[in-house]
Amino acid sequence: MKLVLKIWRQKDAADRGRLVRYEVDDLSPDMSFLEVLDVLNERLTAAGDEPVAFDHDCREGICGACGVVIDGTAHGPQRATTTCQLHLRHFADGQTVTVEPWRARAFPVVKDLVVDRGALDRIIEAGGYITAPTGSAPDAHATPVPKPAADRAFEAAACIGCGACVAACPNGSAMLFTAAKTTHLGMLPQGEPERFPRAVAMVAAQDAEGFGGCTNSGECTAVCPKGIPLETIGRLNRDVLGAVLRPG
Repeated sequence: MKLVLKIWRQKDAADRGRLVRYEVDDLSPDMSFLEVLDVLNERLTAAGDEPVAFDHDCREGICGACGVVIDGTAHGPQRATTTCQLHLRHFADGQTVTVEPWRARAFPVVKDLVVDRGALDRIIEAGGYITAPTGSAPDAHATPVPKPAADRAFEAAACIGCGACVAACPNGSAMLFTAAKTTHLGMLPQGEPERFPRAVAMVAAQDAEGFGGCTNSGECTAVCPKGIPLETIGRLNRDVLGAVLRPG
């Protein structure tokens, strides 16, 4: 199998960058997209050329490190799939594929396909944690949690912080990410006491990082590899409004 790759090459944040064409053959349909980049880099290195820089870690769709825009879609054409779990069987032999980094004001390009996603970490620092002392791990049945609340918390906790929602959003908004992080804590008893100030603090941090506003276009949920639903953002909006309307 063969692919023609048009890959974004950019030396650093100051460089204007450009698309560079590469032909990669002798590929297996069972390869992941990141393995294609591995093959390309091996050949570039052997030829004395600079390999393509890209983020990766677990390659199991868990860590959120990988992520590129493939033919205009964050993580590529296969829904609910990270770049590292996207296989070549979803592409045609000889197909031309354009590969670019996440595009967002808050995600400056470091090099080639690598962007700085530290802004997401700083949103977490603003309130994505529980400060109430809870002691050692309790028995599983010690604190009753209604099943609907537990289901929503687990659903939101599936977010891996890859940033695809930001890359897909026409406004470069991080609302789906922020909403997932506030929801998975706020739905559980341990996180309930800080639910409202947490929402306000994390949204304020998000705005300070330069992310755009949410206009409910839904592009974020369409590319989210973990299927975080759009209604999660609605819950975050209710919490922020609730914090404003609460007495005292």
